[in-house]
Amino acid sequence: MENTEAGAKHTVVIEDRSRIKINRVEDVESFNEEKAVVYTAMGVMVVTGYNFKVSKLNVDDGQLIIDGEVDKIEYTEAAGGQEQSGGFFGRLFR
Repeated sequence: MENTEAGAKHTVVIEDRSRIKINRVEDVESFNEEKAVVYTAMGVMVVTGYNFKVSKLNVDDGQLIIDGEVDKIEYTEAAGGQEQSGGFFGRLFR
């Protein structure tokens, strides 16, 4: 499998904020028109925006291409896009 080779690097390419290409994808936890939660080799990636459509998904090759307007990309380690620190309130009460 290409996505687990030692020499393969995790890359994210955004084309004109209308297409995002992600490699070394391990799984997709959830996906809708405004949010994608993706397990990558570098942790959980949360992509938010509008009018998302999956153009390509091949977990065997570790590739995901999403068409739509990309607003934000965030990495987190917890599933569901929640930060392990407890989000806003977790940071507030540290």
